[in-house]
Amino acid sequence: MRKLILAASAAILAGCSQAAEEEVVDEPVEEPAMVDESGIAADGQATPGVYRVTSSDGNVYDEDVRADGTYTQSLNGEVVETGRWDQKSPSQYCYTVDEAYVDEDTPAGEQCNTEQIGEDGVWTSTNPAGETAVVERVES
Repeated sequence: MRKLILAASAAILAGCSQAAEEEVVDEPVEEPAMVDESGIAADGQATPGVYRVTSSDGNVYDEDVRADGTYTQSLNGEVVETGRWDQKSPSQYCYTVDEAYVDEDTPAGEQCNTEQIGEDGVWTSTNPAGETAVVERVES
């Protein structure tokens, strides 16, 4: 009788372990979605818009960055630069000045600024020459 109880117990345990093994289902591991951050400015909004840019020398420029990939920069209401822009990531704003505005201070070809919003909430943009400007989005 003991042998029968031991055999029955062994069979029951074997059946339970098989059922437990069968219940294990491999759940697919979800990969994090790749986020395309191009076209997103440092403030987390879409890049097109109107900005007030205060240069390191104190000049205050108005910059109209349009959805068609062009921009116009004005100083005291006078257009001082036009060109094309490309926001490669929230921290990298690139631009190419139109030929009419290329000079010794404004090179031809694509230039990229490093942009960030500091812990103090100030948005800065640093050009390849190391000059830093303060950027403010102007609500329309």
